[in-house]
Amino acid sequence: MIRFILVAATVILFLVLSIPVLIFEWLTGKRDRHLRDRQSIAVVRRIFRVILSFAGVKITVKGKENIPADRAVLYVGNHRSYFDILVGYVTVPGLMGFVAKKEMEKIPLLSTWMKFVNCLFLDRKNLKEGLKTILTGIEQVKNGVSVWIFPEGTRNKNENPLDLLPFKEGSLKIAEKSGCPVVPVAMTGTAEVFERHLPFIRPSHVTIEFGKPFYPKELEAEFRKFPGAYAESQIKTMLGEQLSLNENHT
Repeated sequence: MIRFILVAATVILFLVLSIPVLIFEWLTGKRDRHLRDRQSIAVVRRIFRVILSFAGVKITVKGKENIPADRAVLYVGNHRSYFDILVGYVTVPGLMGFVAKKEMEKIPLLSTWMKFVNCLFLDRKNLKEGLKTILTGIEQVKNGVSVWIFPEGTRNKNENPLDLLPFKEGSLKIAEKSGCPVVPVAMTGTAEVFERHLPFIRPSHVTIEFGKPFYPKELEAEFRKFPGAYAESQIKTMLGEQLSLNENHT
């Protein structure tokens, strides 16, 4: 319970005490949007590292060399925990924003920080609004800001990490329309931090692995129309290897 209190207090204090920083970043964005983005993501990464430290999270990063250094990408990952977002932000280089559910936009202060670190808010119940979000994501990638999406659509609560929810093919439209590469991402150990034993936060060893990037239009014919299924297969393979390695170490 001490870890939960530390994490909760850190989040609340940061949101309240960072109001002057938000105002400064807002003013900066009026002059230079790119500078605001870089400053904001640096602040968020620092506070996320503090939260992860308080939670007792140790991170092993694999395949970071697979992330293209010269352009924005679409990260596609499995989703089991809110801590996926924290781990994602502190391990990827450059500017990046997550695709979050529309409801998050209603949370004061938090939603402003999310916008400043390039998060997109997706209304899954409104097709027209969802399309607008995808179009915004396409422009964001073209402007050099990577996007991270969870094609499962929600947090996967299945007991077996390999039992992924069906990937939504439309989630890869950002890559198809922008021409950017897709980087599949597999994470294990995040649900063990919080979701497996609510409301307690417990130490966990998280492994995040970045797979080899691919371009949907360059896939073999059987996957070209279903790049989501291809990404899912790549992620499952990485998850299987991670879980097998973890079992051998226990």
